[in-house]
Amino acid sequence: MFFSLLINAIAAGVLLGGFYAAVSVGVTISFGMLDIANIAQPTFILLGSYAAYVLNLYFGLDPIFVGIVMMPAFFVLGAAVYRLYDYAFERRGDQSIQGLAFFFGLLFVGEVSLVLIFGVDYRLVPASYIGPSLDLGIVKLPLRMLVPFVFSLIMVGAVQLYLSHSFIGRAILAVSQDPGALQLMAASPVKIKQVAVGISIATCSVAGAFLIIIQSVEPSIGRDYIGRIFAICVLGGMTSMPGMVIAAVLLGVVESITEVFYGPSWAPAVSFGLLLITLAVRPAGLLGR
Repeated sequence: MFFSLLINAIAAGVLLGGFYAAVSVGVTISFGMLDIANIAQPTFILLGSYAAYVLNLYFGLDPIFVGIVMMPAFFVLGAAVYRLYDYAFERRGDQSIQGLAFFFGLLFVGEVSLVLIFGVDYRLVPASYIGPSLDLGIVKLPLRMLVPFVFSLIMVGAVQLYLSHSFIGRAILAVSQDPGALQLMAASPVKIKQVAVGISIATCSVAGAFLIIIQSVEPSIGRDYIGRIFAICVLGGMTSMPGMVIAAVLLGVVESITEVFYGPSWAPAVSFGLLLITLAVRPAGLLGR
């Protein structure tokens, strides 16, 4: 019995880690690479959840399909948010405290707007893969977790390939380190950051679809993920996508095992305890430089 519970807890944790990677990839770009503390990221994820809900409700579209199709719109939204942030704060050198207040404002404005539109009731979507499980004998993998896990790895892999093999991607990696060098290469740091934040918010469209598949959502639920996504980014090494994925899976496994054997109330404490221990041993994170 113990062995069966442990194996299933680890498997569930790995799948949960895939979801955590999807919600953390945007913060790894904005916070880890650009040093922009976008604490409103969960609000954009919830916006993706409600977009999937509305289009599923009225048109019967698959939530993951909606998340993918909506990515260009979220990219434009992210680019517009960065333009406003740059104009109001970065150009004046006020991006630290005042910039953080700006994203706090976005967080609460977004949450209140969702409450006014959708109310405080929990919403969910139907899909053919939400109920069934993949039975592998001793291990059962719920498809509502397995499908987002697979698509999450695809999304993170696509982002990593773009960052590693395109000029704009390499510029994003370099912009926070040496903006002057980019200007010598005739690349505008502001435009590069605008693209980067656009990509960061675009991933929220798909992550939001994953969220409403995995659990029912209401406007304030995004606050539960603020600490987790920043912890995963830091634990992974800030700028490292592979490190972020490893950290997400590790956090998912630890939370899952803790919930199974000690109860859900212990999961956050154990997870952040792991973060503190890891950073004490390796301050740069798992794959940080």
